[in-house]
Amino acid sequence: MTVVLGIETSCDETGVGLVEDGVLLGDALASSMAEHARFGGVVPEIAARAHLQAMTPTVHAALAKANKTLDDVGAVAVTAGPGLATALHVGVAAAKAYALALDVPLYGVHHLAGHAAADTLEHGPLPGRSIVLIVSGGHTSLLKVHDLVRTPIEHLSDTLDDAAGEAFDKVARLVGLPYPGGPSIDRAARAGDPDAIRFPRPLTGRNDPPLGFSFSGLKTAVARYVEAHPDADANDVAAGFQEAVADVLTAKALRACRDNDIDTLVIVGGVAANSRIRGLAQERCTAAGIELRVPPMRLCTDNGAMIAAIGDLLVRDGAKPSPPDFAAIPTVELRGAQL
Repeated sequence: MTVVLGIETSCDETGVGLVEDGVLLGDALASSMAEHARFGGVVPEIAARAHLQAMTPTVHAALAKANKTLDDVGAVAVTAGPGLATALHVGVAAAKAYALALDVPLYGVHHLAGHAAADTLEHGPLPGRSIVLIVSGGHTSLLKVHDLVRTPIEHLSDTLDDAAGEAFDKVARLVGLPYPGGPSIDRAARAGDPDAIRFPRPLTGRNDPPLGFSFSGLKTAVARYVEAHPDADANDVAAGFQEAVADVLTAKALRACRDNDIDTLVIVGGVAANSRIRGLAQERCTAAGIELRVPPMRLCTDNGAMIAAIGDLLVRDGAKPSPPDFAAIPTVELRGAQL
């Protein structure tokens, strides 16, 4: 068995994890989120500098939690894309340095495949066929997955504009809630009435793509409502917006399961930490006889454990290491686990 060191630096979290034979041994996370909060979003150069400062301490922290040393590491996996270019370069450079110094194989992996692999750390291997809903700050996609490392991953749909997480950030700003918007809206919505304001459900018309996503118009609808009702209760706005997002995401995910005769739905990504999305998905999956798999909240957001998990799957499947001159690809589409 091989201990895989995973490194994640696609955005503003420096994540490091160690996985062996499907078991998470230890992980650590350093976030620069507080440094970005005053700008209302992630500033790439600030994120890259923070990764540089946090990399070595975070690796050491993960090793300490796992009760391992660098001498125990048998392979390294790193997010090679997609993500912020400057942030990715820091992680890839660090991973190459560790792999070279330790004389172990290196795997450049896809960030979104890592999100899907995070669920295996909690619930074991994915079934032979599953629908995966990836919903995060930069991505909202429905995928048909047979095997994360052996077969191509089929895209069923992607967002046409804003990702769901991006819409959460923008709507939070509209109603005066702090960054990051996802947790802020989730908290505010608990004190609001989801039925007080019914916002539109994007791309749910008869002639719309049945599995398509779009959140830009929903964000605009919220903006127009807030402009027309300056005294509106921010909690009610948050609850109404969150309900619209949860309704659309879960309805389309279950349709993908039905259309493809698949009885397992996996929801991953940072927005999968949202309590209403998790709750509504469970409610609808239970009614439809579909198994729902969602990683623990701490494994939903970007982390090193998920990258170590996909690296571990590649190692155990006998995949060839990435060439030493591979580069980060900030806009790469998900077709397979390894880039």
